[in-house]
Amino acid sequence: MTTAVPTKPRRSSWTPGQIVLTLLGAAVSAVFLAPFAWGLFTSLKSETEAVEVPPHWLPRDWTGQAWKALFETGNITDWFVNSLVVSVCVTSVVLLVSALAGYGFARTEFRGKSALMGVVMAGLMISPAVLGVPLFTTVQQMGMVDTYWGMILPQCAPAAMVYILYKFFQGIPRELEEAAFIDGAGRWRVFYTIVVPLARPSLAAVGIFTFIASWNNFLWPYMVTNNPDLMTMPNGIATVMNSYGIQWAQLMAGGLMAGLPLIVVFVFFQRQIVAGVAHTGLAGQ
Repeated sequence: MTTAVPTKPRRSSWTPGQIVLTLLGAAVSAVFLAPFAWGLFTSLKSETEAVEVPPHWLPRDWTGQAWKALFETGNITDWFVNSLVVSVCVTSVVLLVSALAGYGFARTEFRGKSALMGVVMAGLMISPAVLGVPLFTTVQQMGMVDTYWGMILPQCAPAAMVYILYKFFQGIPRELEEAAFIDGAGRWRVFYTIVVPLARPSLAAVGIFTFIASWNNFLWPYMVTNNPDLMTMPNGIATVMNSYGIQWAQLMAGGLMAGLPLIVVFVFFQRQIVAGVAHTGLAGQ
């Protein structure tokens, strides 16, 4: 008795639609990757070759001179550490404040709730640049200029993040909390044991968005500190110039180093970003 050998299913040929979508995706990917490739190749050129006209993609003489000069002449290690400290602290405070405020708006009733919610919504319509001067005056009066706290605290007013978590908490079934209340749990225990675990996707998205925004923030750290040892990566990279003009190869090397943490965050947490946006209730709006 012979047994039939299972055969592998034949792979169906690509349809014209799949081919078109693949080519379109490849073209879009090339457009987004081109600036990164240009920055990498420019950082591996000499400063003389980097400013040649017309420009060319690949270096004639590959060199790491720009990267070496960036580490020798700049405080790039300090800039990186400063950006990391500020971004992590801002993200932690924003997560705590926005989670508590969003849950409070979604589940509790108190006098003045509508007015406070209106203030939060108004914060979504005001550009942070408009608040730069009054914020700087306040920070200066509090003696926090040229300090970490001066860079961190003004970035911890997360109107958008409060609204995102507020929308998510509204979608949690009240029956889950009521069952816990019947069992004798208090409001804080319900929040930390039931609501927060359910909100992990949204909290992850809020944390990632806040970290990226804080890491890329140029204006506020530029306004509140003049100390080179306290500069963040965007501010430090802006100083990569001398009396002859901008050092383009060093600028590209610094830009790549500044963008590397954000690329790592997106690569490892892209699933959380998508899941967070899908769970906030904003995807269909």
